[in-house]
Amino acid sequence: MRERFSTNSFIAGVMLGILLTGTWFFRDTFPSVPSESSMLLATSTSATNQESSAISVAKQPSGDTVVVESVTVPPPGVWVAVREITGGDLGNVLGAVHINGPLSGVIVPLLRATAPDRTYAVELYRDDNNGVFDAAVNSVYIDFDTGARVVAYFTTAE
Repeated sequence: MRERFSTNSFIAGVMLGILLTGTWFFRDTFPSVPSESSMLLATSTSATNQESSAISVAKQPSGDTVVVESVTVPPPGVWVAVREITGGDLGNVLGAVHINGPLSGVIVPLLRATAPDRTYAVELYRDDNNGVFDAAVNSVYIDFDTGARVVAYFTTAE
């Protein structure tokens, strides 16, 4: 008995193949949904709760600069960005500075001053080698020990 070629089966197979191929090619470009543990970390302001040893920042006075105690990343370095915390989420970037490797006492000038008694974050980004920081273009720096993005939270005082 001879089987007939089914056009519908062929079209369904091609569509399934395109869907699977597209999913495979674009699997790393879709934003991930924050996990519950990352949301809990966003509300924690204690320097002892940091998951990464790549960055250290302490409570500091509000103002137009933020001092990061230390950044311990290898060359070619990273962007050190200060971000607002809005409703428990990382918000606007207030300022960023590029460093070329491990450094202590990193001063990050801000476009807008921090306010007293608020929580902020310092997040590390990889450089895309164009010399300009852009949170939408530069990828977040991942700690190889924890597998998490490198973010440290701090509070401001009067």
